[in-house]
Amino acid sequence: MSLHLYNTATRSKDPFVPLKPEDVGIYACGPTVYDSIHVGNARPLIVFDVLVRLLRAQFPKVTYVRNITDVDDKINARSAERGISIDELCAETVAQYEADTKALHILPPDIEPRATHHIAEMIQMIEQLIGKNHAYEAEGHVLFAVHTMSDYGSLSGRSMDDMIAGARVEVAPYKKDPADFVLWKPSEAGQPGWDSPWGFGRPGWHIECSAMSAAYLGSMFDIHAGGLDLIFPHHENELAQSKCAHDTEIMAKYWLHNGYVTVDGEKMSKSLGNFTTVKAALEKHRGEAVRYALMSAHYTAPLDYSDKSVQEAKSALDRLYRAANDAAPTRIDPEFQAALEDDLNIPLALARLHALGKAANKGDIAAAGALRASAELLGLLEQPLQNWLHSPAQETGLSDADINKKIQERTEARANRDFATADAVRDELNAAGIELLDGPEGTSWQRR
Repeated sequence: MSLHLYNTATRSKDPFVPLKPEDVGIYACGPTVYDSIHVGNARPLIVFDVLVRLLRAQFPKVTYVRNITDVDDKINARSAERGISIDELCAETVAQYEADTKALHILPPDIEPRATHHIAEMIQMIEQLIGKNHAYEAEGHVLFAVHTMSDYGSLSGRSMDDMIAGARVEVAPYKKDPADFVLWKPSEAGQPGWDSPWGFGRPGWHIECSAMSAAYLGSMFDIHAGGLDLIFPHHENELAQSKCAHDTEIMAKYWLHNGYVTVDGEKMSKSLGNFTTVKAALEKHRGEAVRYALMSAHYTAPLDYSDKSVQEAKSALDRLYRAANDAAPTRIDPEFQAALEDDLNIPLALARLHALGKAANKGDIAAAGALRASAELLGLLEQPLQNWLHSPAQETGLSDADINKKIQERTEARANRDFATADAVRDELNAAGIELLDGPEGTSWQRR
């Protein structure tokens, strides 16, 4: 089958027909760099990484743009709270973000624009909106006039009353309509800002992504992706200002949104305090296991995260790594690819990997090669078997040499029928996250 994707704009699963098959364009909303990302933030990064890998396997060129928001009121507040400069905060947060994404096997985007590097494009777009009577200036602010767009709300499917009631709408006397949203606002002393036709100020959140996506993908492109919580107001407002500025029928042809990560059924969020940062997760688990766990439910559905789910993912990866056993990648399995082409049905694709693994364990060399090749589309099985089995455990300082020495002590104890010592060594290693595997050729080990 051909690729089909659930399109929020049409509320249906649509066949993917790119605007320019020779160069597919995809834009995804990246982080606001005021704090480390949590595993809920990591889910869209992983999901859309898989999408880009799949697209690159099918089209000659894919241009993937994922932004960094480095001007925002949250950044200003966190900088003041910590008593460090905004530049220092952003540099620190971006460095941690890059380390986190690398550990999760997320490929870097082709282009990673920063909001502060595109202020001129934002100002130009705001001037276009004013010139076309879609925006107005009021008390140093520039606002988008929602009543000038007849189909405002079409992406989220909300009525105007619902949007005003349910949104983070700032009530201000200078607004002509409560739903009008900020394109530019004045900056006070000590706040970041830039000179503009409307005075010294900074952009609103929504205009940033509109300007950056247009700069690198044009006024119309194929896919805009992000979390479910971005549909309104962020994506709705992006869509409105982009269509009105460029006089286009669409901004993106396909809008994709992933479901929430939950903890005990409740959305993971910093405001609720029930979050686990990626950094903290990586102190307990391997990045590839966290990645697998965050792909274990369909991307549009909620996904409940726990240490147990990551441990189960680790066990699943153990089985796949052993089955692949360093086989050379051959070709992507057709059933696996069909699962991904059906709106990124990653859980079904994972099930197919395990079916290939069972065949490989029975000596099917072709299945092992297909397992390796297919897993690459999910960002899995990307290291040699021994590296996976012996990769360092964050919670212990035991080196490979230390572990092998302990195993030798155990082997000698068993030979001397000193089973108490042998069991004590096994228990010690088990407590340190080292699993021993006794077989006819001796004892091997792996880190959990």
